[in-house]
Amino acid sequence: MSTACFTAVSRCLLCAGALLAAGMVAPRAFAESAYPSRPIVMIVPQAAGGTNDIVGRVVSQKLADKLGGSAVVDNRPGAGGNIGTQAVAKAPKDGYTLLMTISSSQAINPALYKAPGFDPVSDFEPISLIGAVPNVLLAYPSFPARTVPELLALAKSRPGELQYASAGNGTLNHLLGEMLNQMAGIELQHVPYKGVAPALNDVLGGQLPLLFGSLPSTLSHIKSGRLRALAVSSAQRSPVLPEVPALAEFVPDYNGTLWIGLFAPAGVPKDVLSRLREGMRQVMADKEMRDKLEAQGVELAGTPDKPVMGAEFAAILQQDLVKWARIVKTSGATIN
Repeated sequence: MSTACFTAVSRCLLCAGALLAAGMVAPRAFAESAYPSRPIVMIVPQAAGGTNDIVGRVVSQKLADKLGGSAVVDNRPGAGGNIGTQAVAKAPKDGYTLLMTISSSQAINPALYKAPGFDPVSDFEPISLIGAVPNVLLAYPSFPARTVPELLALAKSRPGELQYASAGNGTLNHLLGEMLNQMAGIELQHVPYKGVAPALNDVLGGQLPLLFGSLPSTLSHIKSGRLRALAVSSAQRSPVLPEVPALAEFVPDYNGTLWIGLFAPAGVPKDVLSRLREGMRQVMADKEMRDKLEAQGVELAGTPDKPVMGAEFAAILQQDLVKWARIVKTSGATIN
């Protein structure tokens, strides 16, 4: 290299160093360490007011506080959660668009829809499992079976006659009934509605006797006596309804909770992903957050000092994909 060229290169390097020292340019490592430098958008693929939306708003604010930034919740309902999920799968891989979703969208839709528009595993990076919300097997108060054993005996004596309502074909409360049919050897007849509200209203009105309903949305009806809780769908009893048995006490291995978890698009830089997981580790240990969600009937995952994150969360998703694919196939439910 000539003396003139060497001098020119040296001057360029000196200028770059001066600019860096003055804060006018920043290396990649410094730029990423500033995350988050703008608001994080947490997409909830369900409508406002539901359990997932409630959880998303509590968690997003706490996560923003822990990371020293801000966050907004963006509800993108439609197609059973597929629209919002697709949006996150296609979002920039920078950690500023996250997905707060539920197992029915992430673990059931891939088997239910012929073209959901996303891959639940390869398109996402699991950050943290938040918790689970059990459904409750509910009966109209005058229904003759007052316990699960009585229900099973009645169903076996009258195969195909007892009906249960759901929010529609392939919804979680449909598949919970189908799973009970398969595991208990009974034949409850499924009656689909266009949404959970009309299904719940008809059970409240006595038009149909049975329904699987989420604990947060039906707790007031249970406490008022307008509906009788026969069992919860989780593997253990719910702390919110400790007197109500779990279906697994009568049907071994029955477990049909709705989990809620946080994902990032696949391809987010490792250091950003690490910051998100550390932020969620602090969120899951936050007593105020835990108290708020537990009051809503959410059974939080793990413990305050050992949350369910990363690979452990990914393993739960894989297990559920297999379980629900089998149940969807047996039920014959499909959506184009």
